[in-house]
Amino acid sequence: MFNGRRNRTILQAAGTTVGLIYHQTVYNLRNDHRNAVVGLLLTVLQSAIFLMAFLLIYLIMGVRNSPIRGDFTLYLLSGIFMFMVHVQASGAVAGSHSVTGGLVKHEPLSPAILIVSAALAVLYRQTISCIAILWLYHVLIAPIQVEYWPGCLAMYLLSWFSGACIGLVFLGIRPWSPRVSKLVTTAFQRINMFASGKMFVANVLPNALMPWFVWNPLFHIIDQQRGFLFINYSPLKTDPLYALWFSLAAMMIGLLINFTTRKYESLSWSAAD
Repeated sequence: MFNGRRNRTILQAAGTTVGLIYHQTVYNLRNDHRNAVVGLLLTVLQSAIFLMAFLLIYLIMGVRNSPIRGDFTLYLLSGIFMFMVHVQASGAVAGSHSVTGGLVKHEPLSPAILIVSAALAVLYRQTISCIAILWLYHVLIAPIQVEYWPGCLAMYLLSWFSGACIGLVFLGIRPWSPRVSKLVTTAFQRINMFASGKMFVANVLPNALMPWFVWNPLFHIIDQQRGFLFINYSPLKTDPLYALWFSLAAMMIGLLINFTTRKYESLSWSAAD
C-alpha cells in the first residue's frame, strides 16, 4: 500500500506518463470553471466576441468585402482562430508551473508533464470552440467551403505549437524575474493583436512595412492558412517553414533556459513576491 509504483519497462513508463498528462489536462480544464460545459461555452463566447468586434470595426471603416475572393466572415475567423490558439498557448505554458506550486511537490508529476498538459488544455478548448462556431455558421448562415483542409489543420497545429514554444521561453524567465516575465508575456500577446497580420492580407502589404511583420511566425501561419482556405489566394511573401524553424529554435532556447534555471531555482526566490 505504501510502496511507490515502479515502471519495469519502457511501455509501462510511457503509459504512466500519458496517464499523468491526461489527468493533469483534465484538471487544467476543470480548474478554469467548475462546470466543464460552461467553461467550453465561455471559450466559444470569447471567440464569438472577437468576431463581432472585428466585424464592427470593419463596418465602421466601411469595409464590407473580403480582400480575398471568398466569405468575409471566414476570412476573419481564419485570423481569429490562429491568433487565439497561439497567444493562449503561450500564456498557458508561461504560467504552467512554479517551484512554489503545490502540484510540483507530488513525486509522479514533473515540469514536462505540467507544460504539456497546459498546452493540450488550450488546444482542446480552442478546437472545440473552432468546431462549434464553424458548425453554427455553416448551418445557420452560409455553407463553408475549404479548399484544402489538411493544410488548414496543419497551420492550426503549427500556430498552437509555436505559441507553446514561445511560452516555454517565458516560463524559463519567470523564476528569475516573475514580474518581467508576466509583463513580457502580456506585451507579446498585445503586440500580436496587430503584428499577426490577421486584419489584412500579406500579398498587398507594401515591402517597406514587411520588416514590421515578417519576424512574427504567426504572421506567416495566418497568411499560409488563408492560402489553404481560399482557392483564389496564393501566399507570395510568407513561408510556413520559417514558422516551423522559429518554433523549434524557441523550444530549444526555452529548454536550455529551463534546464539551467532548475539547477539554481530556490523557494526563497519568491519570498519577496
